[in-house]
Amino acid sequence: MTTTGPGPQTAPDSTDPADPTRSAADTDSADGTGQADTDAAVPAHRGDPPAEQRAMARSAAVVDRSHRDVLAVTGEERLSWLHLLLTQHVSELPPGTGTEALVLDIQGRVLHHMGVAATEDTVYLDTEPGEGAPLLDYLGKMVFWSKVEPRDATPELAVLTVVGPDVPAVLERAGLPVPAAPHGVLGLEDGGFVRRTPWPGKDAADVVVPRTESGTWWSTLTAAGARAAGTIAFEALRVESRSPRLHLDTDERTIPHEVGWIGPAVHLTKGCYRGQETVARVANLGRPPRRQVLLHLDAGDEELPRTGDPVQRDGRAVGRVGTVVQHHELGPVALALVKRSVPVDAELTAGAEDRVSPVTIDPDSYEPDPDRPPPGRAARELAGGGPGRRG
Repeated sequence: MTTTGPGPQTAPDSTDPADPTRSAADTDSADGTGQADTDAAVPAHRGDPPAEQRAMARSAAVVDRSHRDVLAVTGEERLSWLHLLLTQHVSELPPGTGTEALVLDIQGRVLHHMGVAATEDTVYLDTEPGEGAPLLDYLGKMVFWSKVEPRDATPELAVLTVVGPDVPAVLERAGLPVPAAPHGVLGLEDGGFVRRTPWPGKDAADVVVPRTESGTWWSTLTAAGARAAGTIAFEALRVESRSPRLHLDTDERTIPHEVGWIGPAVHLTKGCYRGQETVARVANLGRPPRRQVLLHLDAGDEELPRTGDPVQRDGRAVGRVGTVVQHHELGPVALALVKRSVPVDAELTAGAEDRVSPVTIDPDSYEPDPDRPPPGRAARELAGGGPGRRG
């Protein structure tokens, strides 16, 4: 589904991601939160992170996410082939739609998370920085006699993400198509696509464009009303929406149920993928061992906890700190995985060595265990097919 338009407009902007004259303030990747930095290749902020967050929450801002890896899968059997490998139901994914998906190991633990976008002749998979190569290696080993061709499209395509309630207006003013919410996809005539997403803010769209034109498109989007922003602002809204990120908010033991990926990235009624037995068993017969929560951090003047630090109760580890951010309204907060037995009002600490400080669980992020329904009912109720994101 390719849409024509007037194309990128040229407008001067010193925060163009391709502009080598960007200041140190534009490109500084240290966010002061102690978070493991996987985003060093792109600007952390554009001079005022709180204002950038407010723009994402109230109007619109654009962030450079061109460090994400992008794979392209072509061939007449691409959908049926991916359906056998991914956790999401994609065998009949029509052109012009998107979703999320996972690859699991045989024990049902998460190995890869990806965005999925279907155009007329290609399925695009975008992943965390550095995850494209291992994902492509796995896909390549699974081709056998299938009529598919997976390849690395990262050198060709760059991701720019517009966030905020004014996303549709910004896209229109930039001469871009406006896909339907929440997961519409529309192709671009010169390559790439626009994909609507329901997070991290009230509305968002990934503008995936030829890498050689990313600077021009950045200028076009800022001229169309999107404030230039960095990853600090994007990550703060992502944490607020409780949308997990691979390796930051997951570890080698994470299963999809623990971080809210059942539904958005996992379809419970499809089978025939690696790890499916664990997914079905946990959904039907038991509860996952951990749950994702939002922590409020009370470090005072001390250093904040870091990604991977333990969450402790009475001196014993009961969880793991994920992404740590400074939110413009909530203050210092973090995602965390904690044991399911930890009550919402537990007295907890987080950190390591001389960085330990009190933390509290946000009650709105704590989903209590319901009475268990009869086996099978849980799966039918959760199966819902389409991806969505909790608010």
